[in-house]
Amino acid sequence: MDWMQQIDAYCERTGPAYWAEPVNALSNAAFVIAALIAWRRTRGLALGRALSVVLGAIGVGSFLFHTHATAWAGVADVVPIMGFILLYLYAANRAFWGLGRGTALGLSALFVPFAALLAPLFALIPGLGSSAGYGPVPLVILIYAALLGRRAPETARGLALGAGLLILSLGFRTLDGPLCATLPLGTHFMWHLVNATMLLWMIEVYRRARV
Repeated sequence: MDWMQQIDAYCERTGPAYWAEPVNALSNAAFVIAALIAWRRTRGLALGRALSVVLGAIGVGSFLFHTHATAWAGVADVVPIMGFILLYLYAANRAFWGLGRGTALGLSALFVPFAALLAPLFALIPGLGSSAGYGPVPLVILIYAALLGRRAPETARGLALGAGLLILSLGFRTLDGPLCATLPLGTHFMWHLVNATMLLWMIEVYRRARV
C-alpha cells in the first residue's frame, strides 16, 4: 500500500495543497473544544476522561486527513473514531447494564462483526456512498435505547437523541458530493460540527448515568 497516496474525497478540496480544505480542516476544532468540555464534566470518571481524550484525538486525526489528504492520514482519521465507538460501548455496558469487565468487553467487541455484516447492506441504500460504513453506529445506539426504555428511560431518551444527531450529521456528510455544484464548500464541515456535538452529548449521557 502506498501510504503517501493522495486522496481527494471532499467537495472543498480542489488540489493537493496542505490548506486545500481550510474549512474542513479548521472545523475539527469543534472536536477539541467538545473534548475539553467533556474532560471538565467527567472529573472522577476514568472512562469518561478516557472518552474525552479519544474525542480530542478524533479532531486531531480528522485535521491531519483534511490537510495531508493521504492514505496514512486516512488511517489517523478512522482509528480514533473506531476507538471511541468501542470504548463507549464498553463504558455503556458497564454503566447502563452493570456488567463485569470481561462481559462488557466481549459484548463491545461484537460491534466489529456487527458492523462488518451490516455495512454492505447500508451500502445498498441509494446515495449513501461512503457514509454506509457509519450506518451500523446509529442503529446500535437505537438498539441500546430501545432495550433501556423501561430500565433507564432517561438514559434511553438521551441515547435516542444522540442517534438522531448522528443521523443528522451523516446527512451532511452524505450530501457533501451531491451539493458540491451548488455549495462550493460542500457540507462536510457540518458533519464535524454536528458530530462533535453528538459525541459530547453521548459522553454526557454516560456521565449522567454514573452520577
